[in-house]
Amino acid sequence: MMRTFTGLAIVVLLSAGVFGQSASNSAAFDAADIHVRAHSSNATPFMTGGVLRAGRYDLRNATMLDLIRVAYNVMDTDTILGGPSWLEMDRFDVIAKAPNATPPETLRIMLQNLLSDRFKLALHTVTKPQQGYALTVGSGGSKMTPAAGTGPSDCQPVPPGPPQPGVIPYIDVMCHNMTSTELAPLFRAFAGAYIGSPVADMTGLKGGFDFELKWTNRALLTQAGADGISFFDAVDKQLGLKLTPQMVSLPVLMVDSVNQKPTPNPSGVADSLPSPPPAEFDLATVKLSMPGAMPQGRIQPGGRIDLQGFTLHQLMSIAWDIPQNNNDLIANAPKFFDDTRYNVLAVTSTAVSGQGNQQQIDIDDLRLMLRALLTERFRIKLHTEDRPVSAYTLSASSKPKLTKADPASRTRWKEGGAKDTANDPRNTNPILARLVTVQNMTMAQFAQTLRAIAPGYVTIDVNDETGLDGSFDFTFNFTPIGLLQQGQAGKGADQSAGASAAASDPNGAMSLPEALDKQLGLKLDLRKRPVPVLVIDHIEEMPTDN
Repeated sequence: MMRTFTGLAIVVLLSAGVFGQSASNSAAFDAADIHVRAHSSNATPFMTGGVLRAGRYDLRNATMLDLIRVAYNVMDTDTILGGPSWLEMDRFDVIAKAPNATPPETLRIMLQNLLSDRFKLALHTVTKPQQGYALTVGSGGSKMTPAAGTGPSDCQPVPPGPPQPGVIPYIDVMCHNMTSTELAPLFRAFAGAYIGSPVADMTGLKGGFDFELKWTNRALLTQAGADGISFFDAVDKQLGLKLTPQMVSLPVLMVDSVNQKPTPNPSGVADSLPSPPPAEFDLATVKLSMPGAMPQGRIQPGGRIDLQGFTLHQLMSIAWDIPQNNNDLIANAPKFFDDTRYNVLAVTSTAVSGQGNQQQIDIDDLRLMLRALLTERFRIKLHTEDRPVSAYTLSASSKPKLTKADPASRTRWKEGGAKDTANDPRNTNPILARLVTVQNMTMAQFAQTLRAIAPGYVTIDVNDETGLDGSFDFTFNFTPIGLLQQGQAGKGADQSAGASAAASDPNGAMSLPEALDKQLGLKLDLRKRPVPVLVIDHIEEMPTDN
């Protein structure tokens, strides 16, 4: 599962290898259904699934890059090279049947063989030099503690304490039994805003280690002042390790060839696949939170869901997959919708797979379970209808600042510049904390991708009216919406308020519409158009008794 609820603390679990086993093993799914996925308008436009439960294995809304990453157990997708331009754009749904006790490593081999059979995927492993970071031991030696005992490697976020005025909280993780080989790709997963290129382990350290690591969100370094800790400083001072930008040699997967369309599904395969497990919790309690409670939540091993201090607006946004930063997408909400807070404690055995700390949960099943729970306990009645809502349209100036792309290159976007360099604009102005590089995209594709790039700004699919033909390469730099909403930079970032691009702020912050206009000659304008809206017909403030 690559993506999940915004605001929930999610356990980061790791497997031992960088790449999966060879596909020469004959392990295969008992049956498999593959379909090309139409464009998803979900609030979370990323792959979901990847959990085997009740003999059913689902991967939904997955690009071919996602499928290769899962099949070959790759943590850093920048170590998957080559392939056609559509590798990161076209999406697929995979539903497969396998014995319920199938271990994860065997599932990966089954998926490798399925991709080889149905997409004719061919690839090979090679060591290749590329721009990245070298992870080495500092002059004072490692400060990590050798792991106490055995067990799987894992890292768990430490929930922040109560907010304190004027204090910027650290990102805080506790890790157990982590090897330096596992740390290298994990660091990029932890701190993508700091590290935009692959990391190579050059420490020479052996065995697993326990440690805690704290650092400051890159966008908040200026706010934090002397208390701010960059990720590089945290790794140096707290772990005794160094991250140095340089050319590094890393094992990579080279995609030699792959078909854009899978071979047809066997006749009758859909009837042979197990039905999804029931979308209901085994046990659930809902009660009012203590006054002043702040939202905190965790998904714990064993299928335990613990949400504390959530409003009904937040809970319904999760359950119905609706961006909660656009108030226009839920209509007829009562006053208590954003005021009264609740605690939800629930357990599910049907949406999880794996053992112990290696358990995973299916986020789509979890949404359906939460939806059913809220509907029952708050006696919710609702319907969906198209209503006029402010949504962005992308247009172009007479002289857009775009570079024609190589049509053979991959269509993609990434966080950070084309290369991590000392002249990264975020170094001189951290409030411009989002740096995005786009490669070989048409304007229609860019408009479609903006929800994934900037979900805080863009909550509804963007219409493309640029009239520009061809594909382009470009980079742009903007301020995260959270900083704008804190009143630090201008106004106009809230779509639900019908705002547009704001004027530049004296502190150098820049909204997404501003950045596209000034840096690329592209315009994001809010216009009214009909979109699906969730309309509440009835909802009660007090949940029914547990």
